[in-house]
Amino acid sequence: MARPTVFVVDDNPGVRTGVQALVEADGLAVETYASAQEFLDAYDAERPGCLVLDIRLRGSSGLDLQDELRKRKAILPIIMLTAYGNVSTAVRAFKGGAVDFLQKPVAPEKLLKCIRDAIETDQRARNAAATRLAVIERIEQLTPREREVMELLLLGKISKEIASALDLSVRTVEGHRREVLRKMKVSSAAELVRAVVDARSDA
Repeated sequence: MARPTVFVVDDNPGVRTGVQALVEADGLAVETYASAQEFLDAYDAERPGCLVLDIRLRGSSGLDLQDELRKRKAILPIIMLTAYGNVSTAVRAFKGGAVDFLQKPVAPEKLLKCIRDAIETDQRARNAAATRLAVIERIEQLTPREREVMELLLLGKISKEIASALDLSVRTVEGHRREVLRKMKVSSAAELVRAVVDARSDA
């Protein structure tokens, strides 16, 4: 996975410079943007990290940018910064998927902790997404008959029941079952169920 980057969007040059210096001193990569549009023009969903976002921006607000990223199904964790926070704004930010809502001025160590936590959240989400994608790709490698057997295994059917449902011999079903488990890289029907259910729940 690529090195995580802390993306900072704030229309205040002083804030951008200060956060950049803080983050770089902690050994993290950082990029700063003066507006929501500037960030969107450079945005690449494949790049890991987190977004430190000011709510009040000239032009599109931080909440508008958050809404746009959600429309794009972005998983980049967002840390909201504001000098004018209120409960309704915080509620909207959290409903939109923000992981933190911090009042300016924020203590440097607190901001760094939030950034580190957000990056860990992003890494976990990306690892989980990669695992789900791998499962979906393995399913696509199954033959039509193997998929039929798999779907019945997912329903908790035993080989005898699958054989009856598909008009096959139990021996043939057992052969397909072994191939399904091998291709799906799992060791049991229970493990198969967990993997496929997890993958399909976020499809």
